[in-house]
Amino acid sequence: MQMNLIKDNCQNFEIATPLAMGAGQVDPNCAPDPGLIYDATPQDYVNLLCSMNFTQNQILTITRSNSYPCSNPSADLNYPSFIALFSNKTMGNDILIQKFQTVTNVGDGATTYKVEVAAPKGTVVMVSPDKMVFGQKYEKQRYSVTTHYSGGKNGTVTFGSIVWAEVNGKHTVRSPIVVSPLVVV
Repeated sequence: MQMNLIKDNCQNFEIATPLAMGAGQVDPNCAPDPGLIYDATPQDYVNLLCSMNFTQNQILTITRSNSYPCSNPSADLNYPSFIALFSNKTMGNDILIQKFQTVTNVGDGATTYKVEVAAPKGTVVMVSPDKMVFGQKYEKQRYSVTTHYSGGKNGTVTFGSIVWAEVNGKHTVRSPIVVSPLVVV
């Protein structure tokens, strides 16, 4: 059987990467019952815009509301993907990045998830804890992802993922990891 890989029409029809495809295929039949979710409020997105030096007028254009202050700018959005950027100055040197995430169990009742890691080439990825035990629906758990990049100096973008798999259950939640050179535009 021949597999047809997804191509990226914006990159001369090269084989698509997670940057073009996202976290993976969405199964519409499973979408109403995701198991775990990454919560993010409108204020979290405003904090991100504030950290990117958007003006109050630009934020108003996006949100259509004056009720979101810029009192806590933060680029640390609770988003289900991870990117580790390195610059020409850090390329070839060890880079250690730690990010904290919070997930909410929206499955039925108590459950346990274990993590599976596929680290990008040249990277060691550590997730702590490696198991999350939820006692009830809507319970939140926090975990950290630490990426230790010691890859080469060639500036290659590499990809991996972490997957939270429900023990004896039906849910898997995948988050892509991208290690990339910083591109100044």
